[in-house]
Amino acid sequence: MPINARMDAMMHETRKREELVRVCRHLQDRGLVAASDGNVSCRVGSDRMLITPSGRRKGGLEPLDLILCDVNEGTIVAGRGGASSEIRMHLLVYQQRVDVQAVVHAHPPLLTALTLAGIPFAAEILPEVWLSIGQVPTAPYATPGTQQLPAAISPFIKSCQAILMERHGSLTLGSSPEQACMRLEKLEHAAHTLFYCHLLQGKMPRPLSERDLARLDEAHRKASSA
Repeated sequence: MPINARMDAMMHETRKREELVRVCRHLQDRGLVAASDGNVSCRVGSDRMLITPSGRRKGGLEPLDLILCDVNEGTIVAGRGGASSEIRMHLLVYQQRVDVQAVVHAHPPLLTALTLAGIPFAAEILPEVWLSIGQVPTAPYATPGTQQLPAAISPFIKSCQAILMERHGSLTLGSSPEQACMRLEKLEHAAHTLFYCHLLQGKMPRPLSERDLARLDEAHRKASSA
């Protein structure tokens, strides 16, 4: 590889490391992860990804703490220590979705509480959630850190930008770590709104009708093409 191309690749990786660290600190500051919970990753080139290390507090990570791995095999290319125990989940997303550049797995309290209560997250209740994220399914419980977990989310990866996992938080996908993080924030904020509505009226709000959703989608398409 020519020296200029190598320099460009190194600078790109450095920027991605810095972006991931900013997102990790933001997740902890907003209470979306605690201690060493959760994991975040992003693509670096066509066959590499950066991922948070195992057992480390997200808010205390530095750029060089991140682990560089092969996207196809999950083998460590550079970095000290082990990659996140949930690396299989991230690998599966990148292998199935070439458009996804970043993955955030967090333990947002209210979204996780919905899965504990057996309450589905109805994205079609709130227009902004429906338009920016779409359907948010809940994958059945699977043992964290094992092959059972990627198997549980596999049916939803190709068609969804966000997945809840029973008893185990959320998975949000994006074109960047920032977008994946913003989708998580939007979902947790929406979960608070749904919870407050349930407290006020004793039940969850009704979803928008199919007609309303169709009108919403059409208005969004027209606005996007204008």
